[in-house]
Amino acid sequence: MLKISDITYAVEGRPLFDGATAAIPDGHKVGLVGRNGTGKTTLFRLIRGELALESGEISVPKGARIGGVAQEVPASQTSLLDTVLAADTERAALMEEAETATDPHRIADIQTRLADIDAWSAEARASAILKGLGFDDHEHALPCADFSGGWRMRVALAAVLFSEPDLLLLDEPTNYLDLEGALWLEQYLTKYPHTVLIISHDRGLLNRSVGAILHLEDRKLTLYQGAYDRFAETRAARLAVAESENKKVEARRAHLQSFVDRFRAKASKAVQAQSRLKMIEKLKTITTPQEAALKAFSFPEPEELSPPIINMEGASCGYGDTTVLSRMDLRIDQDDRIALLGKNGQGKSTLSKLLSDRLPLMTGKMTKSSKLRIGYFAQHQMDELYEDETPIEHLRRLRPNELPGRHRARLAGFGLGADQAETIVARLSGGQKARLTLLLATLDAPHLLILDEPTNHLDIESREALVEALTAYSGAVVLVSHDMHLLGLVADRLWLVNDGGVAPFEGDLEDYRKMLLSSEDDKKSAKAKPAPAKPKRADRDTILALRAELRKAEARVEKLEAMRDRLDAKLGDPGIYEPERKDEVVVWQKKHAEVHEALDRAEELWLRAQDKLEKAEG
Repeated sequence: MLKISDITYAVEGRPLFDGATAAIPDGHKVGLVGRNGTGKTTLFRLIRGELALESGEISVPKGARIGGVAQEVPASQTSLLDTVLAADTERAALMEEAETATDPHRIADIQTRLADIDAWSAEARASAILKGLGFDDHEHALPCADFSGGWRMRVALAAVLFSEPDLLLLDEPTNYLDLEGALWLEQYLTKYPHTVLIISHDRGLLNRSVGAILHLEDRKLTLYQGAYDRFAETRAARLAVAESENKKVEARRAHLQSFVDRFRAKASKAVQAQSRLKMIEKLKTITTPQEAALKAFSFPEPEELSPPIINMEGASCGYGDTTVLSRMDLRIDQDDRIALLGKNGQGKSTLSKLLSDRLPLMTGKMTKSSKLRIGYFAQHQMDELYEDETPIEHLRRLRPNELPGRHRARLAGFGLGADQAETIVARLSGGQKARLTLLLATLDAPHLLILDEPTNHLDIESREALVEALTAYSGAVVLVSHDMHLLGLVADRLWLVNDGGVAPFEGDLEDYRKMLLSSEDDKKSAKAKPAPAKPKRADRDTILALRAELRKAEARVEKLEAMRDRLDAKLGDPGIYEPERKDEVVVWQKKHAEVHEALDRAEELWLRAQDKLEKAEG
């Protein structure tokens, strides 16, 4: 059992833990959650003994091995497979000794121990883990130096999973995984034979892979049984009770204070007034958990453009002479919410760069609305930021005519306070960089917002705020993310990027998840047409998501109907048919046809959303 007993610890005078206590039984899978900056990663370092407690104690069973991913694997010439195998130090030492041992008794001991730890299946187990994390079979023999830092982080994760420590500590492991890798990890952790403590803001992982939530808040630790959704409901009920009790206390305090104010000066009532003052002093407000200041991101609204805003015919793109994606026939309207699905390396980021004008078209045709503005959130945030500039300096360079007060107001609206505004980007946290990148991506009120893994480094409250902002946003969204909760609430169209092409995925996200977790043979058949999900009673989150989808669909239809009516009125004006305006008539007639086509699609999506909601509600 991992026991955390009355621990106290501070960083630079700021207390992170003050009398925090928790106990995690052996074999339990627990998610560690809390706002960014509360000390979750520091707790891991305390458990590993890298930091010294000021008071209290952290104890693990004697001889228990603690493992985690501290940093990426070095860029060495050692193959991926050998790097992972070397993580099991006992097996590696025994295998090496077996080569030189001559004593028959020692040889027998070595072979017995190798059998006990299942050493002979080690290569197969290591290969399965590497494959699950996205490495193809032929890549297992390649040296680590052939891979980027993000991929070497996956190798480090594979190594610690293979070594199977008694206490596995994982700090945001899905931040460097794609959706496929994240789903595989979810499955793997449910079957992991020992204790797991995982820091994550991924609701899908916290709902499917853990059986309890350890919440760090107000420098205390509270263990909740059940997955994340149950924790959220329990905590919300606790907050509601505390708030109700506090209202009663405040009402009682106000009543007593009113008596004191009225009669304090009267000698006949002085004793009663003093008595009530003492009663006021004894009234205690119930301490409620410190709530995250939900910075509801506010994206500026773009003006409406006629559909489509982007249209591709036979388009291809890539790098240098290498074509990554080809034969693309795609269309994006301003009300689209598109999620890009597909394994890492298939071209999701390449397509994002093409759409955002960061990559040229190689062949084919791509037309864009002449007034189209595009916002881009890069997965690797430093690609879009200047590390030696402060956030204020970023805005000053992009908006030189704005007053400093306006710059600070913009930053505050994205959760960056006065201190962060004057801090160079290199010293900002990952979450702060993500907020700054979101601000810069939406600064010009883009008609199309391209988001490549926007939730990395954002806590759960910030992710929910992002969902709300994207739901209210009137522009198009193209989204790449491993966060299925975000995809499920935001996206209404799915594009599968695979085998050098891009095509609509006809199923839903649950179909895609089942396809990824099925056998290779099932995948091949499901790729053409995913198997329909078995009907089941929908939970509350699903119902709310479907209702939100229906509202978006209705709003989309209303918007296009209004656009159609304006074009009808335009084409109904006799003056437009004068001979000198015949070219203008052709333009308006083309726009009219495009709007009608978009309206047909929108009505189809609306009917589909209505049907899904009716089925879910039974």
